[in-house]
Amino acid sequence: MIRKILIANRGEIATRVIATARRLGIATVAVYSDADAAALHVEMADEALRLGPAPAAESYLRGDLVIAAARAAGADAIHPGYGFLSENPGFVEAVEAAGLTFIGPSAAAIRAMGLKDAAKRLMEEAGVPVVPGYHGERQEPEFLAAEAARIGFPVLVKARAGGGGKGMRRVDAPEGFAAALEGAQREASAAFGDPAVLIEKYVTAPRHIEIQVFGDSHGNAVHLGERDCSLQRRHQKVIEEAPAPGMTPEMREAMGAAAVRAAQAIGYSGAGTIEFIVDGSEGLRPDRFWFMEMNTRLQVEHPVTEAVTGLDLVEWQIRVASGEALPREQGEITLTGHAFEARLYAEDAGRGFLPATGRLAHLRFPPGVRADTGVRAGDEISPWYDPMIAKLVVHGPTRETALTALARALDATEVAGTVTNIAFLAALARHEGFGRGAVDTGLIERDLAALLPPEGPPPAWLLALAAIGAAGLEAPAPRQGFTLWGPLRRSVALIVDAEPVEVIIEVEGPGRFTAEVAGHRLAIALPGPDQAEIDGHRRAVRILRHAGGVSVWSGGRACYAALPDPLTAAAEAGAGGDSVLAPMPGLVKHVGVRAGATVEKGRPLAILEAMKMEHTLTAPRDGIIAEVLVAEGAQVADGALLMRLEPEA
Repeated sequence: MIRKILIANRGEIATRVIATARRLGIATVAVYSDADAAALHVEMADEALRLGPAPAAESYLRGDLVIAAARAAGADAIHPGYGFLSENPGFVEAVEAAGLTFIGPSAAAIRAMGLKDAAKRLMEEAGVPVVPGYHGERQEPEFLAAEAARIGFPVLVKARAGGGGKGMRRVDAPEGFAAALEGAQREASAAFGDPAVLIEKYVTAPRHIEIQVFGDSHGNAVHLGERDCSLQRRHQKVIEEAPAPGMTPEMREAMGAAAVRAAQAIGYSGAGTIEFIVDGSEGLRPDRFWFMEMNTRLQVEHPVTEAVTGLDLVEWQIRVASGEALPREQGEITLTGHAFEARLYAEDAGRGFLPATGRLAHLRFPPGVRADTGVRAGDEISPWYDPMIAKLVVHGPTRETALTALARALDATEVAGTVTNIAFLAALARHEGFGRGAVDTGLIERDLAALLPPEGPPPAWLLALAAIGAAGLEAPAPRQGFTLWGPLRRSVALIVDAEPVEVIIEVEGPGRFTAEVAGHRLAIALPGPDQAEIDGHRRAVRILRHAGGVSVWSGGRACYAALPDPLTAAAEAGAGGDSVLAPMPGLVKHVGVRAGATVEKGRPLAILEAMKMEHTLTAPRDGIIAEVLVAEGAQVADGALLMRLEPEA
């Protein structure tokens, strides 16, 4: 058995590997960049070594530094996690050349599946069904356009390297192909260093169902059932589940057998995932699934498979890498109940799901819910890495009970200090079609307006409770009694969504108030801890004063209010409709206009790359570009002024 593992990763996957290694009595070594010096995975590991500066290219992607750290710490194995170096065959070879064990597949297996075009040709030879498309080497735009026309629109342009939805564009008509191809190639080049793409037929009622496979060095291979990952936004998974809704024994047997053939075709050892696109227009049928790609690593969504099988997949990885045979044969693997995983991100759903940053003033997960996380209260969500806060995993005897548990877990999760996608996830968990199991990869885009949090300020009752918390009136005596020495009527100033809000609070007695908010007059009582009564309506609430301000959570609704600093001038000149601002920290990849150019509202002006994704910035109105204040290649801060339009006449 391996004695000491270095985890060549960060965040929740690093803490996940450490937890299993600790249970098995295996020592762990963490590595970190300067941005992660105080991170949770660093604290949890037995040892930790610095790699380099914050940029991943200078730290987590430096295989030579990772291997040097492993040797310095006396580790005998490296676990790559996912992302970063996990699917880099050159890194695998370097690890093995250093006399260390790589906890994952061979370099040859990674190479065989690393390029989607070559992988699909290999799968065809192995008898695995493949989506119609072009998977060849030619990359001339005119040739690819002709192939797209031959396949028939709509088509999907996909980077042949990497994953995570990067370098992927749907094209519905010939006139949009050139721009989609250029964008996919540019994003693929930035993310993977390889601009090559393939073209595939776009399935109009697609479901994304993947099979977890495991192989060992003794020639054994099994599958551990399926996961449905159809709830996606911009080709990135949002909520995953196991088993897939509507799955039949015949369909599972056909998909599982195809996945095992795929693994055996490359002599696979370790954890892997075979991803299939499934035509769900007529239910799940054994003749309607096609190979998309293989991820030669552990997946982000592996916990749902663990929940329904009762197995620890990281333990399996370690045992297989140690030379052991698979712990179970195919007939010994069973699925029990249903599980969901929701990916909790620091992102602003109301602003196109832009990644967010901020310091976590408060973080609390409900009891009884598995929360895989790499952060805790006080940590910063930085612009350097993926903005995931946690993965919430629930399990129940049926899909209905598990989905209800997921919705309740999201309602009870408390995050303060950054904007999150919790409300969006909770709306998904309560979506009628999703509840029926009527899922496909287009569900979110079709119903996005209904899934987004309502625009405008929070309800008056939430603002009133925030003001009570800001004034320190939510606490029981003696703190509340002390405040009664002050005025019985007071004005409380809040800042909500960057807008000032005034709330008038009148103290009627211990735990009883009248609040005036935006023309609403509310009778509020706080009868006990975590309870509020608003105009006779009893609610469970949490009111928390923290370093960032005050937060209120109730019934899945949340309100965060900052408190004005009386010593800070509030008259900072802001940018209005004449300005184009950076919506997040990032790298300027492209500037598409010059000073003097006439633009229409919505015209693309620049492309900003942040957190491995490209974001197009558009003109806020019709006008003339007065100044371009940024150049391609510049790193800009959140809110930086990039361009200015001439004032309207």
